[in-house]
Amino acid sequence: MSKNITPELLASYSGSFHADRANLVACDAVMTNGLNKSCLNHGARRSNTHTYSLTLKQGSVTSQKSSGRCWLFAAMNVMRVRVMKKLNLKDFELSQNYMMFWDKLEKSNWFLENILDTLDEPTDGRLVSFLLRDPMGDGGQWDMMANLVNKYGVVPKYAMPESAVSSSTRDMNRVLTELLRGDASILRRKHGEGADREALTAEKERMLEEIYRILVICLGEPPKTVDLEVRDKDDNFIQDLGLTPMEFYKKYVDMDLNDYISLINAPTADKPFYHRYTVKMLGNVKEGAPVCYINLPVDELKAAAIAQMKDGEPVWFGCDVGPYSDRETGLLDIDNYDYENTLQIRLRMSKAERLDYGQSQMTHAMVFQGVNLDGDGKPTRWRVENSWGDEAGIKGYYSMSDAWFDEYMYQVVVNKKYLTPEQLAVINSDVIELAPWDPMGSLA
Repeated sequence: MSKNITPELLASYSGSFHADRANLVACDAVMTNGLNKSCLNHGARRSNTHTYSLTLKQGSVTSQKSSGRCWLFAAMNVMRVRVMKKLNLKDFELSQNYMMFWDKLEKSNWFLENILDTLDEPTDGRLVSFLLRDPMGDGGQWDMMANLVNKYGVVPKYAMPESAVSSSTRDMNRVLTELLRGDASILRRKHGEGADREALTAEKERMLEEIYRILVICLGEPPKTVDLEVRDKDDNFIQDLGLTPMEFYKKYVDMDLNDYISLINAPTADKPFYHRYTVKMLGNVKEGAPVCYINLPVDELKAAAIAQMKDGEPVWFGCDVGPYSDRETGLLDIDNYDYENTLQIRLRMSKAERLDYGQSQMTHAMVFQGVNLDGDGKPTRWRVENSWGDEAGIKGYYSMSDAWFDEYMYQVVVNKKYLTPEQLAVINSDVIELAPWDPMGSLA
């Protein structure tokens, strides 16, 4: 036995490979067609259709384009349904650009405040290194969205439409990230030179003015008032002028975000079920509510989501969208690709192990707009509204198998009225703080 890869060992590997004809067939197929196409399981397409026993009405499919704003698109897609119902509209869209503007500004303040709170930590220590890793990404969480809405309201999309930068955020994010890391170095240097917290806070406010200027140049300046002017399904003209974004939100969305609870399924040993969790240093609005979750068995997430949809309200959710996802057919199914037979391997990690070992985490937010229930009322597949435009999936919609839900779904957000008494009791329990780098702190 050797610690090294030796010529003899390589010869043995090569001999074993060529001795099995299945390896030769797989090699030709995969090299010609790619791994996923070669592993495609056509049976999954036949068993996972795009029909459902419960389907909700919705507006046109939206597109986040080349940005990571899925969490905001999903939230606005949930909220716009309420505007459409209230005003009898066929379609409507809320401004995701407006939400992103405030998120970028608030995230900048959040990052700089975290730098001020860690001035005595070593720059190469795990905590400061973590803060510097991604100070200005596009992603977020439901509670972060709620903090933005509770502070800034919402506006119709036409009041702050997309810009070239909001639809393709990479270049802006690169500039903002470099600027913020540079700002962090300035604050830490001034601290080392003896500047007090008041002087450093004044410096931070100057830095935020630069951020604000860049955001206006890239995204436009958020409107202070908006005019609602639409025609309903019956061609009646509706006009309501001079509303502040908060007045528009309260009058036409009319959604108390404080009533909505994030339920997660993280079956790891360090997160017992029926407890409440938060993640240290995760957020955007400094004075806002902390990001909080209730960890529950996966079937309880399903039951709450189904109950809310039965009342006609869509459900925001977060998942790991990549594994076993077929963009062409819009299928999320653990049987989509047969890697095990093609490659002669066994992928044996459990959901908990994938979380513990960095194989999976929440990467994307979408909206449940329906579900198919069998004769016993159990879900078999879920109707998913995505925000990748109408060319992805089937006219923008995906079908999620219930088995895929079990493995790669991490979060649903529902009104607390759909929770059981046992689940409601957890809301008022002591919150357990997780480390900043915990997988449940990932941003969709």
